[in-house]
Amino acid sequence: MSKEINNLLEKGVVEVIVKEELKKELEAGKKLKIKFGIDPTGSDLHIGHMVPIRKLAEFQKLGHEIQMLFGTFTAQIGDPTGKDKAREIKSKEEILKNAETYINQVSKVLDTKSVKFFYNDEWLSDMSLSEVVELASTFTVQQMIQRDMFQERMKKGTPIHLQEFLYPLMQGYDSVIMKSDLELGATEQTFNMLAGRTIQKHFGQKPQSVMSVPILVGLDGKFKMGKSLNNYIGVNESPKDIFGKTMSIPDDLILNYFELATDMLLDEVANVKKALEEGENPRNLKIKLAKEIVALYHSKEDSEKAEIDFINQFAKKEIPDDIPEISLPEKSYKLLQLIGLCGFEGSNGEIKRLISQNAVKINNEKANNPEEEIVLNEEKIIQVGKRSFYKVIKNA
Repeated sequence: MSKEINNLLEKGVVEVIVKEELKKELEAGKKLKIKFGIDPTGSDLHIGHMVPIRKLAEFQKLGHEIQMLFGTFTAQIGDPTGKDKAREIKSKEEILKNAETYINQVSKVLDTKSVKFFYNDEWLSDMSLSEVVELASTFTVQQMIQRDMFQERMKKGTPIHLQEFLYPLMQGYDSVIMKSDLELGATEQTFNMLAGRTIQKHFGQKPQSVMSVPILVGLDGKFKMGKSLNNYIGVNESPKDIFGKTMSIPDDLILNYFELATDMLLDEVANVKKALEEGENPRNLKIKLAKEIVALYHSKEDSEKAEIDFINQFAKKEIPDDIPEISLPEKSYKLLQLIGLCGFEGSNGEIKRLISQNAVKINNEKANNPEEEIVLNEEKIIQVGKRSFYKVIKNA
């Protein structure tokens, strides 16, 4: 048990407040209520989102109670953390729909049948003005405006809306309602999680411990993983795409991804570090990493097949066997139009970017003009980027 507790407190963890106190509770066998909150402002999760959720799974395996909070009220306000402007307000209907998709996705690593789900509109929407004023009295304006993102906005003259000051107070009040013993979240949520300690103390509760985990860097090796930068690996993506995207990460992220994006234990991660230091080929370690991640969100069998497909496709320069077949009338198509008709999911801008980067091929020949006329007089194999292949045939 001591090894498991050490893994809980050390692997992929930036800070624990208060660490010694939490460690004693864990060693004494106390069953804790672990809070994790998320504002369902989108519909898809990526493996960066799953860093704290997989930490929840570690606690769950040791018998602790997982409490997942959906910010069905706070998401309508918008967390100002890390934002240089106020967030766009979402409708409650959209938020609830997103919450349903989140539950399906987190079930890949959590036993959702034993998770307690909370929705904070159930108590925050009914608060009286006097209750809001009491909540607001627990913090000062000076404490709020000291936050980096508010300082940046003041320098730029960008508006700071009063409701944004209320966000951490409401997140903290959620901890009061849920009676949480520990709140877990990314480092960018530390201020909001600490607010829970202050507000729990105000309402006569024992302040929760706080555990912060790192933010996963995206595939570009520069910025936080996110859909807007297209530098992410989606939880619901195919084994093939997860494997291929993992293989594309910069070498200096290998160790970071083993620690944050897999369930490998600390000593196993240390072995990876040692292998890198001793000159192991990074490609071999990326294959191991890619298999670990695919197995997490799909299965071991899927990871084995994805490895074989990757080796066949890229190492041997072979075209996959199971590429989609598209039947189109025999006529002339502009390259940009033809790729769109194949069903490629990217925007026209992304297609043009790939074309300009010589990442589009027709029958293994580079195509570098989006306006080029392609005559469909025979079967053509179109490759877009590293992982998308299409067989285009003319109608009979």
